[in-house]
Order: sequence, then structure tokens, then C-alpha cells
Amino acid sequence: MKRSLIGIAIAALSLFAHSAYAAGECEAKAVSKDGKPLAGAAKASFIKKCEREAAPPSAACEKSAADKKLAGAAKTSHLRKCMADMK
Repeated sequence: MKRSLIGIAIAALSLFAHSAYAAGECEAKAVSKDGKPLAGAAKASFIKKCEREAAPPSAACEKSAADKKLAGAAKTSHLRKCMADMK
């Protein structure tokens, strides 16, 4: 029980750290094809899409895959479907 709580805490902290890093990286990548910085709705849309693609699987999806003892392509497929269902 204690081990699983530690795992969940580590997953939550890594998710927070990764999302903060992804936000800064996505902000830097928000430029148009001609090299000008995006602004307004185009920038917001780009950053939202970039962060969604960079986000790691949630702890709930990871736990579900572990409970089902999935590995490899089956795990990847399960995580994609699980994350899509959460949105």
C-alpha cells in the first residue's frame, strides 16, 4: 500500500514538472511558417495542441494498463485510447 502511494505521488509530481516544461517548450515553438511569432487564437490553439501531444499518460491510465498486465504495443494502444476517453 505504501509503495503504491509513493508511486502515485511520484507520477503526480512528474506530471506537474513535465507539463510546466512542455508549456515553455510549446511557447517557444509557436511560430508561423514564415518565422513570425503566433498571436491570439492561433497561438492558443497551437499551444493547447502541443501540450496535449506532449502530455504523459495519466496515472489512472498507467494503473489500468498495469492491472491488465499490458506491455509493448498493447500498452501503447491502451494508453492512447484511455487518454482519448478522458478528454
